[in-house]
Amino acid sequence: MGSTSDWETMRHAAETLDALGVAYETKVVSAHRTPQRLYDYAKSAADRGLKVVIAGAGGAAHLPGMAAAMTHLPVLGVPVESKALKGMDSLLSIVQMPGGIPVGTLAIGKPGAINAGLLAAAILATSDDALATRLKAWRAAQTDAVAEDPA
Repeated sequence: MGSTSDWETMRHAAETLDALGVAYETKVVSAHRTPQRLYDYAKSAADRGLKVVIAGAGGAAHLPGMAAAMTHLPVLGVPVESKALKGMDSLLSIVQMPGGIPVGTLAIGKPGAINAGLLAAAILATSDDALATRLKAWRAAQTDAVAEDPA
C-alpha cells in the first residue's frame, strides 16, 4: 500500500486471504515518497516467491502501475478512497495504464480490496488444487448465506 492510512482499506484484502488460507505479506511502499523501496520491492517480488501483487493506493495512485512496470507478476490495483474526489482520482489513475503494462483494476475501497483478495486467490488456485477447493467452499458459503425471502 502507498501509506499506512491505506491499511483501513487494504486490511480487507488481507482478511479475505486469511479466510482462504493464503500466505501474504504487507508493506508500505510509496511510488512518490519511497521510490527506491518500490523499485527494490517490485524487482525482487518474483525471486522472493510472490505470485501476485495487490497494490492499493489513493490520490495519484501510481503504485500499482509502477509496480507492474517493474515485474512480470500479475498486479491487482485497489483504488483507495480519497477525501477530495471519493476515490475517482485513484480509480482513473490505476485503470488508465498504457497498453503493454496491465494492471487488473478493482472497485474503489473495501469492495475492491475484498475482490482483490478473491481474484489473487483465484489466480493462485489455477495451480493449487487445495486452494481451489477452499475458494469453491468460500463461494458456496457466500451463496448459502443469501436469504431466499426478505423477511
